[in-house]
Amino acid sequence: MKQTTMKRGQFLRELGLSSSALMAFYCLGTTMTACSSGSDDPTPTPTTPTTSAGLTGNADLSKGAINFTLNLTSTDFATLKTVGNFVTVGSVIVANAKGTMVALSKACTHEGTTVGYRSAQNDFFCSNHGSEFSTTGAVEMGPATKALTVYSAKLSTDGNTLTVSA
Repeated sequence: MKQTTMKRGQFLRELGLSSSALMAFYCLGTTMTACSSGSDDPTPTPTTPTTSAGLTGNADLSKGAINFTLNLTSTDFATLKTVGNFVTVGSVIVANAKGTMVALSKACTHEGTTVGYRSAQNDFFCSNHGSEFSTTGAVEMGPATKALTVYSAKLSTDGNTLTVSA
């Protein structure tokens, strides 16, 4: 007998459970302890630079408006030249999403967990409760209900610098 698998969202939709029904389970004390387990939801592995080499400007939202430049020839950020890779810089996650640079707020709007980029799905995923966001920041699957903040990400003509701004 062949075993088939389905994604969590597809399973819940096939059950016909609405968000209000799921909230009722939660409020009654019945919790879904394995919200985001399964082989189809790989744990993102971000690259977080350990130095500020290659970064100029402000990447920390608590210090003001986001406005920074990444030197993609720096060892800390060269990984962004490869499709599917991403880095977290201050309050921002920057990904090379199918050849297009995207920059979004890194904190899931549900509970603040750092999201990661999933190349195979071309989306952003919160490993804490399974929220999924498109590359435009829109919520694709909750429990998050608010979109991630999108920042402008402009690659220089030579492909060696990326400017991210609010």
